[in-house]
Amino acid sequence: MLDLHYWPTPNGKKVTIQLEECGLEYNVVECNIGKGDQFTDEFLTINPNNRMPALVDHAPEDGKGPLSVFESGAIMLYIAEKTGQFMPSDARGKYDVIQWVMWQMANQGPKTGECGHFKRLGDGEGDQSYAIRRFTDEVNRFYGVLNNQLYNQRYLCGDEYTIADMICYPWTVNWEGQGQDINEFKYFKRWFEELSERPAVQRGMNVGSDMNNDYSKLSAEEIDALRKLLYNQRARPAPETGGLEA
Repeated sequence: MLDLHYWPTPNGKKVTIQLEECGLEYNVVECNIGKGDQFTDEFLTINPNNRMPALVDHAPEDGKGPLSVFESGAIMLYIAEKTGQFMPSDARGKYDVIQWVMWQMANQGPKTGECGHFKRLGDGEGDQSYAIRRFTDEVNRFYGVLNNQLYNQRYLCGDEYTIADMICYPWTVNWEGQGQDINEFKYFKRWFEELSERPAVQRGMNVGSDMNNDYSKLSAEEIDALRKLLYNQRARPAPETGGLEA
């Protein structure tokens, strides 16, 4: 059985799309990132970076007990290797997919996330106009990258649908909120509309649709405590004893 520690964000939905496309059974373990579940000691043993998603495979091939994987891109590569699905077997095709997985993890995901972060900040945090403009422009550039890649081929890595497509798709669903117009990117739009019609993509995107946080029910003190927990994080100190000598 696969346990997926999850909250319905684009990074989580990448993985649920793949699990649905592969037809795998999996158990969703709620990791409420709006309440700080990712900072618990229990979660830290699965993901030392305190971020979801994280996958625990209770029946890995080596038979040596549960195997945990963190970072959505690494999880998707693991599932692709485990199942033999949505990943070419030849080196040229395989690394074509891997480079797009790396592109998404290093570019599209984090910078689109920064775009959303600065757009959500209130006036109390000061003038964010430069940050908003910078990251909105970067997101626009990413749509151009995808559009150019898709202008003469059906999917990102050619004629076959792969995890490269799955990993990029969830970060494009909120294109309007990102300040973009997909009508400017006709080849991307064709790809986007095709993927949006796939039943497994729809199922994967719908996982956790009932998970939400109603902050209106929290007191000002509770909201302030959450903000201190979730934002402007700094290094977690290592234990003072029990480790290797420095």
